[in-house]
Amino acid sequence: MKANNTDTALLLVRIALGLVFLAHGATKFMDMPGTLQFFTAMHLSALWAYLVATIETLGGLAMLLGIATGWAGILLAVVMLGSTFLVKMSHGFIGGYEFDLTLFLSAIAISLAGPGKYTLRFALKGQ
Repeated sequence: MKANNTDTALLLVRIALGLVFLAHGATKFMDMPGTLQFFTAMHLSALWAYLVATIETLGGLAMLLGIATGWAGILLAVVMLGSTFLVKMSHGFIGGYEFDLTLFLSAIAISLAGPGKYTLRFALKGQ
């Protein structure tokens, strides 16, 4: 398989998504008491806090490695929908949900387009 600009573009989007989600998920786990307090203030159970932190962490890792990006993209997009409607929408677009919308659309794009050529599988093949 010959690399093209699309493969490079998909890699760049995956790196951006992966780093952002991995960082946010890991931060939630590192401060789980604060994360639980935030979720319970929105009348959401602790289960949701752990579920979101797990999806962000594993989804971010999946994006970085280029594995299971279809499912990861869908799950990350769902998390961003929740974030947008439960937290950010009341703040408006600028300073509110513009970043969440960007992450949502990027996750959907990778889910639809696939990971491209540059993935863990590609690296392990040594090509």
